[in-house]
Amino acid sequence: LKGQWRRISPPGQPAFDPSKPRGWGQEVPLTDEYKKVFEENLRDLAAGGEGLWPGYSCRPPGMPPMMTAYEPVEIVILPRVTFIMIDHIHDAHRRIHTDGRDWPKEIEPAYAGYSIGKWIDDNGDGKFDALEIETRHIKGRRAYDATGLPLHADNKTVVKERIYLDKADRNILRNEVTVIDNALTRPWTVMKSYSRNPEPYPFWREYLCSENNNHVAIGKESYFLSADGYLMPA
Repeated sequence: LKGQWRRISPPGQPAFDPSKPRGWGQEVPLTDEYKKVFEENLRDLAAGGEGLWPGYSCRPPGMPPMMTAYEPVEIVILPRVTFIMIDHIHDAHRRIHTDGRDWPKEIEPAYAGYSIGKWIDDNGDGKFDALEIETRHIKGRRAYDATGLPLHADNKTVVKERIYLDKADRNILRNEVTVIDNALTRPWTVMKSYSRNPEPYPFWREYLCSENNNHVAIGKESYFLSADGYLMPA
C-alpha cells in the first residue's frame, strides 16, 4: 500500500459518493427530520450563507468525509497500528489500532474519531489483503461534503470501512464505507477509490487552510476579506 494515493472522482468539488451527483443526487436515506435540515442548509447556501460544511472556516471535516481525500493519502503499516495520513486542514492522521484491543471505557471525541481495525486474509493464501475498520467517538459538527449534506448532531456516528487493492489493478485502492448514523433511515454504503501516483518520489504539498483564509465570521453572518483589506458580504 506504499506510495501516494489520490482520490478518483469527477472534476470539481467532490461529492461524498463519487458515483452520483452532489446534493439530492446523492440519494442519501435521510430521515424526514434531516431532510428538512438539509433543505434549510440549501436555502442558506442560496442566500449567500456557508451552510453546514465546516471547512470554509478551516474546521476539519472529520470522519467520514476526510476519506474523500481532499489532499493525497499515505498509508503507513506498523505491527500494532496503521496510520492513514491526510494533510488536509487539521485532520492530521488517522491511527487505526490493529493490536486486538477493545473499545476503551472513556474516549475523548476527535474529528478523526477512534478507530479499531483488523487485517483480513480474504482468499486464504496466508497474506493479509484487506483492512476492516470501525470508527466511533467522532467529534462534530460535520457534513458529508461541501453541499452541507448533514450527519446527525448527536455525533453518535459509526463508520465501517473495508480497504483493499483492486484485484485487477494494484494501483487502485478501494474503500467501501458504510455510515451508521441517526440522521439515516438505514446504513448508507458508498465506494471510494484512489489511484496510486506513479512517480517514485511524489511531491507532498503542504496544505495550510488557516493561512490566507479570507473568510470572517461575525456572529451568525459570514464575510469575505477583500484584497484591499475590507469586509465584503460572502
